[in-house]
Amino acid sequence: MNGPAPGWEACADSFAPMAGSELVVLLGGNVGDPPRTLALAQEQIEARIGRIVSHSRDHWTAPWGFTDPRLFLHRALLLETGLTPTDVLAECLAIERLLGRERPADGAPVSRNIDIDILLVGQQVIELPGLVVPHPRLHLRRFALAPLADILPLWQHPLLHRSALDLLNALPA
Repeated sequence: MNGPAPGWEACADSFAPMAGSELVVLLGGNVGDPPRTLALAQEQIEARIGRIVSHSRDHWTAPWGFTDPRLFLHRALLLETGLTPTDVLAECLAIERLLGRERPADGAPVSRNIDIDILLVGQQVIELPGLVVPHPRLHLRRFALAPLADILPLWQHPLLHRSALDLLNALPA
C-alpha cells in the first residue's frame, strides 16, 4: 500500500485516549488449556487495559493459514478504556508474553496458547508500524467475524462500508 488508506487523517489522534470509542479485541489459542488461558487473558485485560463491556460466545474453529489437528478457541471482547490504541497494543503484547506466547522469528502462523488482536477501534482507520486497524484481514476471517458479529453485528467497516454481519455472511461456506 502506498501511503495511508483514505480516511486515515481522521485518526491522526490515535495517540489520544479513546474516550467512548468501541474497541474490540479477539482472543484465540489452541495449545494447552484454551478456556483457562483465555480466562487468564481476560483477567489481565480487565486489570491492565479496561473494563470488559461485553464478550462473544466461544467459537471453536480450525486453524487458518496452516494445518494443525487442534481447534482454536476464539472470543471477542468489547472494551471500555482510557488508553490509546498504541498503548492497548503494547498491553496486549505484554499479556501475551506474560501468558507464555512465543512468536516465530519468521512471523509464520503457528499453533499458540494465546493471541490477542485488536480488531477495531470504533470507526477509526489506523496505519502505524505494528498496528493496522481495522485488522487488515478481518473481512476474510470467519473466526474473527463470527465473534465480532455476536457483540457488534451492525458495526460498519470504515473502509469496506459493510456491517460485521454482512461481511460474515459474504464469506464462502
